[in-house]
Formats: sequence, structure tokens, C-alpha cells
Amino acid sequence: MKINTEKRIFTLETKHTMYQMQADTYGVLRHLWYGAKTGCDMSYLQDYPDVGFSGNPHDAGNDRTYSLDTLPLEYAGAGIGDFRVPAVEAVHADGSCALDLRYYSHTVKQGKYAIAGLPALYAGEDEAETLEVVLRDTASAVEVTLKYGVLPELDIVTRCAEIRNLGEAPVTLTKAASLCLDMGQGSWEWIHFYGRHAMERQPERRPLLHGIQESSSTRGTSSHHQNPTVLLCTPDCTETSGACVGAALVYSGSHQTKIECDQLGQVRVVMGIHPDLFRWELGAGECFATPEVLLSYSSTGLETLSHQFHRAIREHICRGKYQLAERPVLINNWEATYFGFDTEKILHIAEEAARLGVDMLVLDDGWFGKRDDDCSGLGDWFVNEKKLSGGLYDLVEKIKAMGMRFGIWFEPEMISEDSDLYRAHPDWAIRIPERSPMRGRYQLVLDMTNPEVQEYLFRVMSEVLHSADISYVKWDMNRSISDWYTQTLPADRQGEMPHRYVLGLYALLERLTAAFPEVLFEGCSGGGGRFDAGMLYYCPQIWCSDDTDARERTKIQYGTSFFYPVSAVGSHVSTVPNHQTGRITPFETRAVTAMAGSFGYELDLNLLSDAEKQAVTEQIQQFKAYGPLIHNGRYYRLTNPMTDAEAIWAFAAQDGSEILVQGMIFHAEANTLRHQVKLRGLCAEKQYRLDGTEQVYTGAALMAGGVLLPKAWGDYTPVSMHFTEV
Repeated sequence: MKINTEKRIFTLETKHTMYQMQADTYGVLRHLWYGAKTGCDMSYLQDYPDVGFSGNPHDAGNDRTYSLDTLPLEYAGAGIGDFRVPAVEAVHADGSCALDLRYYSHTVKQGKYAIAGLPALYAGEDEAETLEVVLRDTASAVEVTLKYGVLPELDIVTRCAEIRNLGEAPVTLTKAASLCLDMGQGSWEWIHFYGRHAMERQPERRPLLHGIQESSSTRGTSSHHQNPTVLLCTPDCTETSGACVGAALVYSGSHQTKIECDQLGQVRVVMGIHPDLFRWELGAGECFATPEVLLSYSSTGLETLSHQFHRAIREHICRGKYQLAERPVLINNWEATYFGFDTEKILHIAEEAARLGVDMLVLDDGWFGKRDDDCSGLGDWFVNEKKLSGGLYDLVEKIKAMGMRFGIWFEPEMISEDSDLYRAHPDWAIRIPERSPMRGRYQLVLDMTNPEVQEYLFRVMSEVLHSADISYVKWDMNRSISDWYTQTLPADRQGEMPHRYVLGLYALLERLTAAFPEVLFEGCSGGGGRFDAGMLYYCPQIWCSDDTDARERTKIQYGTSFFYPVSAVGSHVSTVPNHQTGRITPFETRAVTAMAGSFGYELDLNLLSDAEKQAVTEQIQQFKAYGPLIHNGRYYRLTNPMTDAEAIWAFAAQDGSEILVQGMIFHAEANTLRHQVKLRGLCAEKQYRLDGTEQVYTGAALMAGGVLLPKAWGDYTPVSMHFTEV
């Protein structure tokens, strides 16, 4: 058993970590510890003074040292004297807002819990245990069940909450966080991942200030702007040393992470659905389930923590045929044609792609309805035969005859005002009555809370997927959501809509992925605007960013790598000058950067020189040779592209038998030494040969002394070095 509950001290142990809490004399569930295994009751660290203006529960009598405003709590309610950030807030029938949650019972179960309607980490019965701790409010009929999934081999603890109304009168939730984690004393720094469209997940590390800091999205999606992940680390924490804690929210909607450093220097992290757009009515007997949070701890730096999240997400979040399978090398026509294509042009691109060794052609935006630009057509998911003469089936068969598979683009959640669907069902679009709606990319959003909308999308998408042999779907979503209003809910329950939208999205994804298990679904939201563990439950890869510039991609993919596995990253070689930045980078450099993901091309191969076409064939052969190592090996961030002169990363085999070192040197300089990088993930006593040479090194030498990178010549010199065990 990895869960011990003796004396109401709940100890959850993984291979290297321990999570501990205690139901104390008053039934308050106090957080005691999350960190390295200690084999000890850690409550001895909690010795509190009488702190002025921090009041005391009535049942604590004259003990002025016992205050909910200072104690580390496991799930903090609002309105009861804890003035820090609460995890849960509710309005009772009498208008009061207090929740004083006390221990009621607990249960230990074999296996990992699931959450109805929501994605969650899954595991076999022998791979996990579940602890459920039931808390009840001292005055109302509100009950909260805290669920903990313990996966010992992964060093992962998961958390979620179920909030139930056991009474007759309705209760309205105004906040329901998934995680409340009180860290106690210690000096911590905060890493969050900010960004914008075409520049997602940029890591920013800051010391915690006294007070509240926040990363969040109110855009209806997890967003380009703040990823639903957070890291806390000690000031001395590096890639290979120091303590750090990571939390990843398994959710694709609006979210909030608040971190408070309180009056005593203690740290509280509260993570979950964003409360500003949330109000949920619980009728008699009804229950609300929060999304899940994945937690992991490392005492040996950020690298170990990343490896733990990579394995958990790849092996226990991602599902289906392509979860662990190698992905096809594809060509996407978007940057080659945009909307300006017809059958002849697509076949012309496909012919050259097939000749050079590409596995799949993906037809992007513009194949349906009246869609010659981004002002019309969304929602009309029928083939535009003026563009695709002969229809989709004929096109797909011709591409298959070339030896390639076929993929197609959808943007299911969107609707154009200039569309047959909008003219027939204007009420299906999200808009507030008597107000002009906000457009994004000239489009409105379909009401995914509406069962009729879900049914329509399932039907029309299924018809397209059944109409031809389609192997891949790119699921896009190109705007933030505002104007929240749905005709499916009464006025006093409109606050439920943002979360119900996400539930509707997940329900549709679940139906489609189950109905088409052979299809590879790739997530996208203007690139990486919905790159989160929730979407990865349905789509094992996500288009990482609309910015395909190789230099910028090193930064985007660096930030992405702290939580998400390389196999989840959609990454392509595009043309130069790059369409987002105008930058010119060498062809090989673009390929090396794109190989740190699920590899492909986004250009017209017919426009390449003969030498570049030959390079395409060689790059595809390289990626297929290295692909199992790239996707199954351990990923190492060897430099920091945000600050260093180069971006270098590596993929090392799990058994240390080989390593692939790749990246780029940003700028060349005259009269300078060659760049030098120390490798990791090798066996010190083994010997390794660099491909293409007879030079042999010990693992100890490569890790302690490092390797000399190729001499830089020109800007953005590519690096690709493969070492194998002798």
C-alpha cells in the first residue's frame, strides 16, 4: 500500500516523494508535507504563535495560537477566518458565503479514479491507488470529496474535488478550484509560461513577492497567453539540482493559478477553473466535479520533474492508436497555397511530396463551403467542388495511389455569418441578445453547450470522414470567446456556460475519437492556443505554434518542454523568408528544429532547388531513423535559448545506449573558440562513437567535459550529432 491512513494522518508515497496531511483534533484537514520521502509524521514542523488579527475558530476555545488564517490547509473554504486565497466559495440559500469544511470520512481504493465528462490521467489497477477524503461544512449541507490519485512509479499525485449538495435548498458555487497546496515555510521562486499568438509558453522565473501573483486566462481556452501549468522551485534550483514542484491543470478552458506568499512567508497555490466566469447552481443531491491537476516533485532539479511529466502525459493522458506510435511525416498545404488552391494544385504538391518520401498530405483551410478567404463558410462542412473538382473521394484516391495518406482540416467550433449554417441557425452562435457580437478572425463561436450543435457537428464531420479514406484531422480553433450567453440556460445560470462549453467540446471529441479510432487527431488553436493536458487526452499531438520560424521555435519548444512530451509537439519545416518573421535560416537548421516534435513540411516542395529536394528525402530518412529515439528517449535541455548563444537539446535512450544532440548556434563570430556543451543521460563507464567519425569518447568525458559543437559559419548554424554505444 502506498497510502497510509493511521491516526488520521494520510501519507501518500511514490517512488521518491511523500505527500502528507492530517485531520486534526477539530477535524480541520491540515497539509503537512509535499517533498522528498521522510518516513516521518511532519506535523512537528507546525508550531504557530498567536498572530494578531488572525482569529480563532470557536471550537478552539482560548487557544489563540490555533488560527485558520495561519495553518496550512488542504482545501481552504471562504468566509471563516482564513483571509488567504480560498479554494472554494459558495452562496447558500440565505445569502451567506461561508464554508467551514471538516473531516467526515475517508476511503482507500485500488486503481485510479476517473472524472465523468472530463479528461483525467488513467492507470491500471496495479499501477495506482486512490484516496478519497470527505469533508463536510459545519453548518450547511455542502460536502466536498477530495480525490488523490497516487502513481508510485511515475512520482505523480493527482488531485480533484467533488462538491455535493446534500440538502434541499440550492447552493451556488462561485469558485471550485482543483488544487489548494500550502507549502509552509521556505524560499520559493515561480516559473510560469506566458505568451501571445505565434509566441507561446515563454518561461519567466521570478522570486515570489509578498502578496498574490497570478497566471490565468479568461479567453474560454487555456490560451496562448498563460499556459495552465506552474512551477515552484528553490532559488538554487537548476536543471540538475535543487527542489521543485510542478502542477499541470488537465483542462482546456478559462483557468486561474493564484500563488500567495502570506504574512508569515508561507506559500499557497490555488489552481483551477477561473472564478470570474464561473457560477454553478447545485440543486438538491447534485454534484460538481472539478478538473484534475497533476502534481510532481523533484529534489534533483527541473530536468527530473520534466521527465516525470513527460512520461505521465505520454503514457497516461494520451490515448489511442497514435499514443506511442511513430507519426507520419506530412506536408500541409497552408503556407504553400493559403486559400488559393484547386485539385490540380494540390495534386501537384502531392506528386512531388510522394516522390521525396512524404507519408501524408494534409489539406488545410478552404476546402469546404464558400471559403475563398476567412470571411465566410465556417460551419458549412461540405466539399466545395468548384475547388475540388470530382470531390473529396476522387482527390483522396489519387493521393493514395501516389503512396500517401490523406488528412484534412476542420474548425468545428466556429461559424461564419456568411454561411448556410448561420442563415439557417443564427441562434446556434454565441451572442448576447440585443448586442452586436464581437468577431474574431471575422467569425463567431458555436454554442457547444447546445446538444443540437454537438449533434450537427458529429453528423457532418462523420459524413466527411466516412466519404473518403481520411487518416488525420487537424482540429483548429482561431479566436478567443466573449459574449458569453446561451439559450440553453436560464438567466440565473448563465455563469455555468463557459464550463459547459468545455464539457460540450470534450463530449464531441470523445464521440469522434471513439467513432474513428484509426484517425490521428491533432489539436490546434491558432497554433498553441490550447496546448494543455486536457486536449492531449483526445489529440496526442498539438500544433505547437503558428510561428514556424526556426529561431523562434527554439524558444517556444523550450518552454513547451517543461511539461509536455516531444511526441505531443507538431512542428514543420517552412519556407524562407519565414511568413511570420521574414527571417532566413538554413534549410538544415529548419529541419533539425522541426525534428524536435512530430515532423513535417509546410511549403510547396516544387519550388525547392534540386539540392533542397534531395535534402528533404535525406531529412525524412533521418527523422524515421531517429524518430523512436526522439519520441521514446529522455529529453534534455542542454542550453537555454532565451539567454544562451545557442539552442541545444538532446534525446538519450532510456538505457543510455545512444544520444542525439541537436539544435542551432545563433550567430557566427570571427576568431573565437568552438561552442562546447556538456551532455547528460549517458552511462559514465560506457564508450560512444560519433556517427561519421572514428572518434570514441567515454560517457564520463561527454558529460563532464562536453562535446565541441560544429564551427559556426553564418547565422543559425545547424547542430546534429548522433553518438552510439561502442
